[in-house]
Amino acid sequence: MSTNEHISTLEIPEGITVTLEERTISVKGKLGTIKKDFTKLPAFLTIENNTVKIEPYGTRRKDFAISKTAQSIINNMIKGVENGYKYKMKIVFAHFPITVKIKDGKVHVENFFGERKARISKIVGESTKVAIEGDDLVITGPHLEHVSQTAANIELSTRVKNKDQRVFLDGVYVYSRE
Repeated sequence: MSTNEHISTLEIPEGITVTLEERTISVKGKLGTIKKDFTKLPAFLTIENNTVKIEPYGTRRKDFAISKTAQSIINNMIKGVENGYKYKMKIVFAHFPITVKIKDGKVHVENFFGERKARISKIVGESTKVAIEGDDLVITGPHLEHVSQTAANIELSTRVKNKDQRVFLDGVYVYSRE
């Protein structure tokens, strides 16, 4: 197998600029700028003629997988600054009405199972927005990792402990990813 088969290439669409500075790739589009550090990636990164090239150091199957993963991450960054990501979460409760509030970069889930103390989860990233629409929580932003991690933080903060999870279905759950 020649080394050309291991090189992953990615076309940069119009209206999006991708720059490489000391193994940090920044993607700029209409929804903002996303930066990702690739210093630990065992591959050569180059940008030529509106394409990003990822060439792994080795020629093993693992090296090829690493270059494809990096290609996927950069592709998600491009999609994010182009269209953005949106996660919808449903607020579910049976007996105690749950109220959700957003205060200084954190989501407060109040009255969960009648608890006095609010369950607090962090909003990851400064470009991630959380909005309450009726029984839904909508998380939007250009960075897929930040949007999905924020949704996971909220879902984990409302996890039911020491009870049968099939009976006690209260919580905030992701039901749509766009």
